[in-house]
Amino acid sequence: MDSLGALFAFVHAAEADGFTEAGRKLGISASAVSKAVARLEERLGARLFHRSTRSVTLTPEGAMFLERCRRILCEYEAAELELSRSRATPQGKLRVSLPSMSMIPMAKLAAFKRRHPEIELELDATDRVVDVIGEGFDVVLRTGEHADSRLMTRTLGHFSQALVGSPDYFRRMGKPETPEDLARHACLVYRFANTGKLHQWPLSRQGEPAQVEIQPSVVTNALEAQIGLAESGLGIACVPDLSVAEHLQRGSLVRILESYVEAQTKLSVMWPASRYASPKLRAFVDFAAEEFLAP
Repeated sequence: MDSLGALFAFVHAAEADGFTEAGRKLGISASAVSKAVARLEERLGARLFHRSTRSVTLTPEGAMFLERCRRILCEYEAAELELSRSRATPQGKLRVSLPSMSMIPMAKLAAFKRRHPEIELELDATDRVVDVIGEGFDVVLRTGEHADSRLMTRTLGHFSQALVGSPDYFRRMGKPETPEDLARHACLVYRFANTGKLHQWPLSRQGEPAQVEIQPSVVTNALEAQIGLAESGLGIACVPDLSVAEHLQRGSLVRILESYVEAQTKLSVMWPASRYASPKLRAFVDFAAEEFLAP
């Protein structure tokens, strides 16, 4: 068990880039982590970290050993949890990172919470790509392509963008028939809070980008505001299609120019590979796969 404790100390120190943060996560002192790693190095006859007053970094031997340790600890956690899984109820805090331009309607997350009331959801919406392990997230939702050997990935499916406006707006202003027609319409545009850049509407014609000058009437960094303003008849918005599925179904929003919006984006759920999927994590991943892209 002393050896297993040393492996935990080593893996946490490697993932936290230091002994202090590793000690905080393990509930022990930085000195205790350092001593455990030193004993491990002595037993192995190899140096696992380069140490300086400012940083702790893995040696080549340490990087190779880390991958093995992750698999060992994953198997240990799997064996531990497998014994109690049949009677375990998903519970405890679950830290989830999702895009600030979140295409997942809150109704879906509310349904998850109702199904698993003992899970305490902590949602963090941001434009930036978070460091899942370093920032202590249990699971993240990401769009597009991402490669990270430290993370397990499950593809949930694909979604596309939708140009939408209210029936009242189109009665007053007419419906655009081509992308170029958008230049004469009020456009409700999303601004990414992290970069300050405006969302580029993915318009194309026969596979080639359509060069369209869009004049923003309103700029917002909140998807809910963008949808609400469109529903109120203030203009046209470009949003993830699943975020307005209910609005389209009840007719408060109408979709336009569908043949000019061809691009699809992958949606994935990711979590640390070094951790066994606990009941709360497995519950979230399974629910996301079943429900997040469902109509």
